[in-house]
Amino acid sequence: MISTFFRHELKAFWRSKNTGKSIAVRIVMGIFILILLLYVLVLGFFLDKILEKAYAHEDEVIAFCGIILLYYLIDLFMRLQLQELPTLRVQPYLQLPIKRNALVRYLAFTALLSVFNIWPFILFVPFIVKIIAPDSGAVVAFAFIISLIGLTVFSNYLALYIKRKSNLNGWVFLIAAAAIVLIGLGDFYWHVYSLRHISYLFFGHLITTPLYAVAPVLLGVLMYYLNFLYLKQNLYLEELGSRKAAKYKSSTDYPLLSRFGSVGDLAANEIKLVLRNKRSRSALVMGLFFMFYGLIFYTNHLYGVGWRVFAGMFMTGIFIINYGQFMFSWQSSHFDGLLVSKVNFRDFLKAKYLLFTVISTGFFLLTTPYVYFGWNILLINFVMYVWNIGINTTLVLYFANRNYKRIDLSKGAAFNWEGVGGTQWILSIPLLLAPYVIYGPFALLHHADWGLALMALTGIAFILTRGYWIKQLEADFYTKRYQIAEGFRNK
Repeated sequence: MISTFFRHELKAFWRSKNTGKSIAVRIVMGIFILILLLYVLVLGFFLDKILEKAYAHEDEVIAFCGIILLYYLIDLFMRLQLQELPTLRVQPYLQLPIKRNALVRYLAFTALLSVFNIWPFILFVPFIVKIIAPDSGAVVAFAFIISLIGLTVFSNYLALYIKRKSNLNGWVFLIAAAAIVLIGLGDFYWHVYSLRHISYLFFGHLITTPLYAVAPVLLGVLMYYLNFLYLKQNLYLEELGSRKAAKYKSSTDYPLLSRFGSVGDLAANEIKLVLRNKRSRSALVMGLFFMFYGLIFYTNHLYGVGWRVFAGMFMTGIFIINYGQFMFSWQSSHFDGLLVSKVNFRDFLKAKYLLFTVISTGFFLLTTPYVYFGWNILLINFVMYVWNIGINTTLVLYFANRNYKRIDLSKGAAFNWEGVGGTQWILSIPLLLAPYVIYGPFALLHHADWGLALMALTGIAFILTRGYWIKQLEADFYTKRYQIAEGFRNK
């Protein structure tokens, strides 16, 4: 049955009207992945030399055993960000008399066809063949390879399990990512334990007792079985729908948003869209990583106030920039429904303002610990926060009326240029340069504080006149709504 599914996949690919574009993209991506694999192969071939220099006071086999667990921790984090879920391709078969086990096995098998499952073998097998096999024998080398297979399968299905769970509850993804980060901090920052030591405890004993290789294999089998059960229980669309309805609360249950009525309801739905879908969720996750931007610009005195303005704008407004540049493409799949629904487009715009204000406020609060470097840092971040929710939000929504590129929310964020067009490049210019139009002249005259004050007043003025800008954006939208809808229909 799996071979039948593959034949259908090939037919669907060649019969698609975007086959030419898909082939071009796949060729480019294939070349890029091949180059990466060649780099990994070279790294694996010289891994013994690298370990010898990096851990000069340790035996290279001990150093090798210590880095394996670290690799798989990083591998799991990268899979959560980049690995695709093979789910949507079997949906047409759900209404046919096909056994669920066959569909689930197909999903499980295609999940193994990932470049992430090749990397550990290209990286580690050369070392095993060159160093471990001559020193400890073929049986030990084979045990290491079996362990790599088990850990790779475990990491593969654990990442998929977390991603599938996060489709029902977006917090699962954030909690899993935070757990991985905390595990890393516990070793490298707080020094509570040593991941290298834990890794060596297992792989070091693997040299003397090759039978231990069964443990990673059992972990991989267990993780596969958990995925199999989860997919089998949630395979039918109506079951997934009922679970989502039971799992998610009404938007009016959000204490912060319920007071805004229908606008709060629309903003809550947008938050659910962000958390449920891979590409939109990546905009939020990347925003959290940009919170460390200040460690670059605030700890080095070579960066003046101008660079701090740039850092403050990015840290408090990265979600507005990253997520807002694809507005209204996030709703492209149901945009026609919005046009004929009872949703007031003015409320729709207000919900966007509310969403950006809430998330930007959260990001500003996350930057407050930078007050450690001085109160002027907190002042700059606050000024840029006001600028972002006042001016950058308005600019983003203005350019949204000129964005006709659709986005498929079911696709991942890695190497995905869907929805990217000239609008995004044009949008980046005023977003990045507009603050310096006001701040720059005062900085040149050595009155940077006056520039910051004027920026804050400008941002506040835009916030106070938000009703006027929403009215203008609404009128502008009605002149372009059919062009936007037509663009979103082009798949």
